[in-house]
Amino acid sequence: MRTSRISRETKETQISLTLCLDGGETRVDTGIGFFDHMLTAFAFYSGFGLELKAVGDLNVDGHHTVEDVGICLGQALREALGDKRGIARFGTAFVPMDEALCRTVLDISNRPFLVYEAEMPQSAVGAYHSCLTEEFMRAFAVNSGITLHMSCLYGKNAHHITEALFKSLGLALKVAAAVEGDGVASAKGLL
Repeated sequence: MRTSRISRETKETQISLTLCLDGGETRVDTGIGFFDHMLTAFAFYSGFGLELKAVGDLNVDGHHTVEDVGICLGQALREALGDKRGIARFGTAFVPMDEALCRTVLDISNRPFLVYEAEMPQSAVGAYHSCLTEEFMRAFAVNSGITLHMSCLYGKNAHHITEALFKSLGLALKVAAAVEGDGVASAKGLL
């Protein structure tokens, strides 16, 4: 089983996370309801097992919690993938959500990079600030070592856009992390 356990404790957050790329239960509790919903959708569409407990300084706002969860989830993905032998490496997904259409294209390349083009028409969805989606994706991409391109092609509702982004990330990772053989998917022989 491709599994990783990550713990992170700072003055701002305490996070415990278990990720299994080959499936399992999903239990998410960050104290931010909408963010829990997004991470649960991500786990469902990726086919990953995800158990996550995060306690953060929500009296300040959700920024530290969301970013630090991105750091931990990225570290867990990198660790669970190991030497990346046999994985498909690339993944692409489009997700429509009512009026919104979002796209994720990624490469498990060991070259972290984020291109994020998704304007949020509303500043918040419940207690979740819409600008935190980009912060999460940046922390996740950098710490997982993936090249991640995300865009909202169109949309008018921040809830729909955000949800389509998280679902498309899950679907693209499901393809990219799938084991297809026993070699490394690189002309260089190393990722």
